[in-house]
Amino acid sequence: MPLASHLALRHGSLGYAWCLKPSRSFGGIHGRQLIPRNPWQSSVVTQRSPPSSRFRTDAWPHSRRLGHPEKGSAQSEPRLRYTEVDEHGSITQSVSSSRSELLAKYGLAPRDIRKIDSSTLSHILIRPTTVLLHLFHLKVLVQRNRVLLFDSFQSSPDASSTVSPASRSALLRDLQDRIRQPTNGSQPQTNDDTSSAPLPYEFRALEAVLGCVVTELERELYTIKGPALQLLKSLEEEVDSGLDRRKLHVLLNLHNQLSRFAQQADLVRTAVEDVLDYEDSMAALYLTDKAEGRARATFDDLTTVELLLDSYYRLFDEIAQEAQNLVVTIRNTEESVSAILDANRNLLMLLDLKFRMGTLGLAMGSFFSAFYGMNIMSHIREYLWAFPGVSATSAVLAIVTSCYGMLVLRKFVRLRLSGRGDAATAARKVR
Repeated sequence: MPLASHLALRHGSLGYAWCLKPSRSFGGIHGRQLIPRNPWQSSVVTQRSPPSSRFRTDAWPHSRRLGHPEKGSAQSEPRLRYTEVDEHGSITQSVSSSRSELLAKYGLAPRDIRKIDSSTLSHILIRPTTVLLHLFHLKVLVQRNRVLLFDSFQSSPDASSTVSPASRSALLRDLQDRIRQPTNGSQPQTNDDTSSAPLPYEFRALEAVLGCVVTELERELYTIKGPALQLLKSLEEEVDSGLDRRKLHVLLNLHNQLSRFAQQADLVRTAVEDVLDYEDSMAALYLTDKAEGRARATFDDLTTVELLLDSYYRLFDEIAQEAQNLVVTIRNTEESVSAILDANRNLLMLLDLKFRMGTLGLAMGSFFSAFYGMNIMSHIREYLWAFPGVSATSAVLAIVTSCYGMLVLRKFVRLRLSGRGDAATAARKVR
C-alpha cells in the first residue's frame, strides 16, 4: 500500500489527511513535506516555500538605484569650498557646503552649478536673486548682500581655480574696500549731485571682480608677451646665419599658449558683451532694487550698470585685440621660417639631383669602358690607340650625359618657378 493511502486511512477520523508532497521553490527542490488537506475540499492546496533570495526584488543591485537609496549617499555628496564676504565686508574663509545645500540656499538650478563646475567657458548667469560669474579663472556668486568666491570644485579636480594667492588676496581686499564705502543712509546727498551716490552692493562686488579679471588677464598676457617678442627678435637676427631648432620649439609652445589665452580673453569679452546687448539682462543686475520691491524694467534708467560694464568691456577688448595681434605676428614669423626651411630643403634636393646626374654620366662612361675590360678575346687591344680611344670615348660619353641631365633639370626648375610666378600674378589680379 502506498504511503500516502496508509496515512489517509490512519488519520481519516480527524477530518483531514496528510499527503506526502514534494516541496519546491524557485531555487530548486528542498525535500518533501507533509501538507494537510481538507477531505471535503475538491482541490488540493499546495504550500510553497518563499522564493529564493536571488529572485527577491529587494536583493537586486539596481533596486537601490531606482527607489532605495543607500544611507551613505548624502554623506558622499561632493562639497564645495568657498570664501564668503558679507554686506559689512567681513570675510569667512574656507566655508564648505554641499551642492544641494547651495542650490536650496541661493535658488539655483543644477545646470547653473554644472556650467560653473565642469565648463571652461566664461559665463555671466543672471538669476532672480543671484549672479553667477565665471570669468577667466574666477568663479564668483554675487547677491545683494554677500559674495562667494569659490576655491575649487572637488567634484572636478581638473577645474580647480588657478588664480594666484596674491590675486585672490587682492580681490578680497578690493571687495572689503568697496563694500565698506559709505552707503546712502550714512552719506547725505542733494538733488543736484546724484552722481556721487554710492553703487549698490552687487555693483561694487561686480566691479571688484571685473577689475581682478582685468589684472589677471594683463598679468597672463605680459607673462607670454615678453618672451615671445624677445624670441621673435632673435629669430629675425638669425635668419641669415641659421635657425636654432630649440628656439623654434619654444616659439611653437608660446604660440599654443598665446592662442589659448586669446581664446579665453575673447570669451570673457563675449560674456560681458552678451549682457550689454540685452537691456533686460542689465535690468536684472539691480538685485537690491528688486529685493526692495523696485525692480527695474527695460525702459528705466540703466546708465549706471551700462557705464560700468562698458568701461570694462573696452579693457577686455583691448587685451583680446593685443593677444590676437601677437598671435598673428607669431604666425607670420612661423610662415616666414617655414618658407626659409622649404627653400633650404629645395636647394638640398636640387643638389642631390645634380649629384645623381653626375653619377648617371659616370655610369654611362663606365658602361662603355666595361666592354674593353672584359676578359674575352678582342683584337682592339692590339692597336696602340685602343686604351686612349676607349678612355676618351668613356669620358666624352660621361660628360655629355651629365650635361644633358643638368640642362633638363635646369629647364624643369625654370618651369616650376615660372609656374609659381604666374600663379602669384593671377592671385594678385583676383585680389
